[in-house]
Parts: sequence; C-alpha cells; structure tokens
Amino acid sequence: MATNIGNIRIVLMSPIYGGNVGSVSRAMANMGLSDLAIASPRQLDMQEARMMACHANDVLESRCEFGTLEAAVSDCGAVFGTTARGGLYRQHARTARDWAPEALQIASDAKVAFVFGPEDNGMTNEELALCTHIIQIPTTEEFSSINVSQAVLICAYELFLATQTYEPPEEKSPPAPSAVRERMFAIWRETLMQVGFMEIEKADHMMLGLRRIMSRGAVTMDDVKISMGIARQASWAAQQATANGNRSTSTEKLQEGGGEAQHIHDGMAMEAQEG
Repeated sequence: MATNIGNIRIVLMSPIYGGNVGSVSRAMANMGLSDLAIASPRQLDMQEARMMACHANDVLESRCEFGTLEAAVSDCGAVFGTTARGGLYRQHARTARDWAPEALQIASDAKVAFVFGPEDNGMTNEELALCTHIIQIPTTEEFSSINVSQAVLICAYELFLATQTYEPPEEKSPPAPSAVRERMFAIWRETLMQVGFMEIEKADHMMLGLRRIMSRGAVTMDDVKISMGIARQASWAAQQATANGNRSTSTEKLQEGGGEAQHIHDGMAMEAQEG
C-alpha cells in the first residue's frame, strides 16, 4: 500500500471561522497531514485559529492561500470533493473509506486534494465540477451537515488507516495456562470461604459465577498474578483479624455482611432453574 500521505492536500473553501481552521490544522497533524490550503480566503480570527490549533500551529502557519479553488488544485492529479447533498451529478459519490486507497495510490505520483466547502453552504456545483471524485460522509438523513473540522478528521483518519502503518499495541503477557487459572480459582475459593462470603454447601455454585466473571476475554499471566495477589492479601487480612480477636464468627459474619452473597446465590439458582 502506498504511504505517500504527505502528498495529500487539504483545501478549505472560504472558511468562515478561524476556530474551524485551527481545528482542521490539529486534525491534520493528528493524522500525519501538513499541506493546508485556503481557497478564496476571508478575514479570519487568527487568534481563535491558533488557540484551536493547539500544538499544530506549524500546520496553520504554513498554510497557502489561493484566490480560487481552481488555483488551489491546479497541480493536483486528483481532486476529492466533499458534499452532503445528493443529486444527478453526485451519484458517483463514495465514502472516504472507499476512496482512501485510490487517493493514496494516486498520491504516489502526484498531489491529491481533498476539498471542503464553507461552513454555511458547502460546495457549489461549479466547484464540484473541478473534482474528479466525490465523497459523502454517512450520517442520519435527519441531520447530514457535519462541521468542517470533523469532516476533515474523518477523511484524514480513513487516509491514515489506509496507509496500513498503524500497529495496535500487543499484549505482552502470555495467556495463562489452564493449570494456573485453576490454581487461581482454588485460592479464591479458599479466601472467600475464609472471609465468610459463602457457605461450604453453596461454594461450588458461587464459584461457577466467579469463573464466569473472570473468563470474559483472554486471561493473561499478569491478570492471574494480580487476581491471586488480591486473594492472598484478603486472606492475610482475615488471618490478622482472627489473631486480634476482631473477627466475628462465620455465622455472625454471614449475617452481617453475607446478605449480598446470599442474594447473589439465590439469584443464580433461580436463573439456573429458569434456564
């Protein structure tokens, strides 16, 4: 996959608000874009623009301004125009995700422009006539207008993903073997009995619930170490309380704090009967 994302130019048509231009600059920087052009510029609040650009002021300050859209895209091998409106001459529109691979392929040899219309009216038919491709961003029919900086971020995001350069983080801890998981459950069983959370005759049933909770998703060795560490610390604390004579009897403990465990057990039993 071509990764010449640096050959992508973001073109804003007559933006009205400086804050949007700043937000566009930030969105571009997030996704590795730096070529910002303003076509038919208006007077903007640049203080607001710099504030919204945050740490992407280099993109904002290096922008180029052109008198017309035609001038802004004159050196581009392809021009992708964004629109929320439909119609006969917009029926070949596709999503940014559909067009991103082709845009990057063209960017291997030439500049590629992504054009966004002004905040109030979007792009005109005359401006879209300069575009070789049309992008529509899927939205609800009831409210299809998207803020220009959000539209830029969506398109830039799809371009960035299409470069296939992003590598998601990998889990460093290996999956816990079955024997280790069983040891973890054994420790928890002993601890929960020790602190009076469950009675011996209901322990097997309650442990099925615990297994269900702790088996959602991959359980790694790090997960098991943390879980066993909590159980061991709880067991140690219970032993200290017993040694100091501050721990209630098992029956008293169940009466004082075991009501929730009884409620859980009863609910699980009822669910098992219904299922």
